[in-house]
Amino acid sequence: ELPDGGARPNAAQFKQLVVTALRELHGEVGAALPVDVLTYEEKTLSAILRVISSGLVKLWSALTLLGFYQNRRCAFRVLQTSPFLLALSGNSRELVL
Repeated sequence: ELPDGGARPNAAQFKQLVVTALRELHGEVGAALPVDVLTYEEKTLSAILRVISSGLVKLWSALTLLGFYQNRRCAFRVLQTSPFLLALSGNSRELVL
């Protein structure tokens, strides 16, 4: 979320932001964590990230504690996690039979 509007990061800038967040909290070891941006929607600022299960806590904590993007306040919200990519494709609570 970027509450004050302004320029939105493109996919490459978003990936760099994730790596920067990991580096700031966990150092070079965190920055070396393999994180893939599978999808990124610039309009809604939403993304699906893939990380190995042992790196989930590091990624989640780094994103949660990041508070600024280009000297503007920002916040990450984790909407869903899953060990299976297929589970992220839909919400079972909204399933209509």
